[in-house]
Amino acid sequence: MVSASQAVIPDTSDSPAAGHLTDHGFIFNPSKGMPALVRDSIERCVADALTPLDLSARKNDLFWAAQPGGRAILDAVEAGLALEPGKLEESRRVLREHGNMSGAAMLFVLDELRRRRVDGGLFGAPAGGLGVMVGIGPGISVETMVLRAANNSDNINKSSSSRTAVKAI
Repeated sequence: MVSASQAVIPDTSDSPAAGHLTDHGFIFNPSKGMPALVRDSIERCVADALTPLDLSARKNDLFWAAQPGGRAILDAVEAGLALEPGKLEESRRVLREHGNMSGAAMLFVLDELRRRRVDGGLFGAPAGGLGVMVGIGPGISVETMVLRAANNSDNINKSSSSRTAVKAI
C-alpha cells in the first residue's frame, strides 16, 4: 500500500446503503439515487489518496480494483473518474461470475488482476505498476488505497484457477 484515504459523500449519513442479514443471506438494496451520488462524488473522494502522489491526472495509467457492488455502481465509478473503457474489467468480471459479495469481493477482484497479469492478458496489474482499490460502503463512505503490484512473479501463485489467496498485490 502506497497511500490511503477515506471519505464520506456529503449528506448521505441516512442513506439506505447498508445490508441486512436474513435467513436467505446478506441482502443489499442500495437506494436508486446511489449511483448518481457515487458518480458525482467519486473523484473528490479518491483525490486525497491520488493528489499527494501526483496521480490525479494519470488515472488511466493506473490499474483499478473497484468493489463490484452492482453494474450501476461500477458505471458510476467509471463515469465519475472518466476512466477508459476496460479499466474496471476485472471488477465487472467478478460481478458477472459471483455477484455482489460486499467487501469480500475485493479479494476476488485483486486475484483477477493478478491472474490476468500471469496469463498475459491485456488487463491486470503490471509488475511494479501503481493502481487504485476503491470500496464503497454504508454512509455512503468511499475507501481508497493506492497499491503497487508485486514485481517478483516467482511469488505469484501461477494457478489461474486459484481463488484461495491474493499474493501479488
